Amino acid sequence: MPDFLRLGLSLFLGAAGGGAFHALSLPLPWMLGALFATMVAAVAGAPMRAPVRIRPATVAVIGVMLGARFSPAVLSQAGEWVQTLLLLTGYIFAVGLTVVPFYRYVGRFDWTTAYFAGMPGGLTEMIEIGEAKGARVQPIILAHSLRIVVTIALIAFWFRVVQGQAVGGAPAPAVQLGWVDALLLLICAVVGSLLGQALRFPAPTFLGPLALSAALHLTNVTAGAPPALLVNAAQVILGTVLGCRFQGIRLPELARAGLLSLGSTVLTLGLALATGLLMRQVAGVGVDQALLALAPGGLTEMGLIALAIHADVAFVALHHVVRILFVIVAAPTAFTLIGGWLAGRRRG
Repeated sequence: MPDFLRLGLSLFLGAAGGGAFHALSLPLPWMLGALFATMVAAVAGAPMRAPVRIRPATVAVIGVMLGARFSPAVLSQAGEWVQTLLLLTGYIFAVGLTVVPFYRYVGRFDWTTAYFAGMPGGLTEMIEIGEAKGARVQPIILAHSLRIVVTIALIAFWFRVVQGQAVGGAPAPAVQLGWVDALLLLICAVVGSLLGQALRFPAPTFLGPLALSAALHLTNVTAGAPPALLVNAAQVILGTVLGCRFQGIRLPELARAGLLSLGSTVLTLGLALATGLLMRQVAGVGVDQALLALAPGGLTEMGLIALAIHADVAFVALHHVVRILFVIVAAPTAFTLIGGWLAGRRRG
């Protein structure tokens, strides 16, 4: 099948899945529906092709939308977040000390693969660093991809079914979008993406537009936000890209990786909940908000859920950015130090 037909099939299935989830009033329907439909098709062997070329534009739209939730009132809360960021670093260490041994002893990974599969960093960064250190790439891809899927599903289920909150699609913008605001938001998406790449941000086409959009909204230059139709389409594309990652994976391999991911995610969310309770006690942060800020389900995805339940998007986004940056910097250094220590013990 030609590539354009495979791409069309993937997007059609993604849109159909999103529409079905929306009709059934399921949580986060456009992204989860697209992800589920394309993942099932990919595992079944359908001729899928991920829309990776339009993904940067997709995440730029979502970045601009989340940046629009940064109001001037956010600045008055920034000082209170120092304590929660310190708790975040302790949480990252606790996750590493818990999940890495889980993958080593329960998953029977070698230590190097278990280390980069268990660290709560970004998918791309952990794959690149892990491969450079000699880890097996396929288990890392499955571990982090399924971690995102399982975390999104569990978090959405918790807020929708257990707590009864509406976790639907992104809400429509509260103000009428004029042509000046539309132009400013387009500049945020394009220029922000270029800046993110030039400054070597992790997830540059997401964080760059988010940062520029946040700056314009914090300074009251604009109060506009992307229209809901555009945001829903972006979520369908994002879910389709995630679902197509499971191409070529056999069902028994996926089932085993899924069980491991479920176990590791439950452990991680348990630590996130405990840290969230500490954040509430120390800084007065709501547990729901803290859980979204700590859950390793991806910055974009957790930001969308935060938006849907009217949590503080700025708080959630900041803690995910710090988590990703901290792991990118600290994980390779810690791996080298641990490896040197173990080598010294063997020689001794």
